[in-house]
Amino acid sequence: MKQKMVVTEREVKSRKVPSGETVIIPDGEFVNITQDLGGNYTVTWHGNMLRIDGTDADAIGRKPQSLDFTAPADGNIDQQQVWDALETIYDPEIPINLVSLGLIYNVDINQHAKQVTIDMTLTAPGCGMGPVLVGDVEYRVGLVPFVEDVKVELVFDPPWSRDKMSEEAQLEAGLFF
Repeated sequence: MKQKMVVTEREVKSRKVPSGETVIIPDGEFVNITQDLGGNYTVTWHGNMLRIDGTDADAIGRKPQSLDFTAPADGNIDQQQVWDALETIYDPEIPINLVSLGLIYNVDINQHAKQVTIDMTLTAPGCGMGPVLVGDVEYRVGLVPFVEDVKVELVFDPPWSRDKMSEEAQLEAGLFF
């Protein structure tokens, strides 16, 4: 994608890359869209690289990604909806979601506490985008009905390797022979 300068159409929450720190971009600000892989947007504003979630795309004149889940009648968190939310989160450098990349190791739901705990890893332990990806997971899973708290544990045992990727992801990344 070519870079494109746009004006924010409303105040929008973003996360600083790579720290993950929350930054609010005010309405009427010029931002430069540098990347739009996986439904999220990387922009530059005031010399900072920021990530805007796809659900907030309307703030920069794009079609927002909708994460609409039907609330289960029993009042419980639906595990499939949690996995569906996780599949909407993409690696910032390649358009493959975290589930297909094999970065999600475990999802544990505590119905009583309305809490979801997720064990995930990164493609490399020192990955600077780790905090941003954790923030994406917390935000998106937090949109699932009845989820009140999301805890993400970064684990590095077992270490990630490309054999954890789905065959489709390996094909898309050009790693499957």
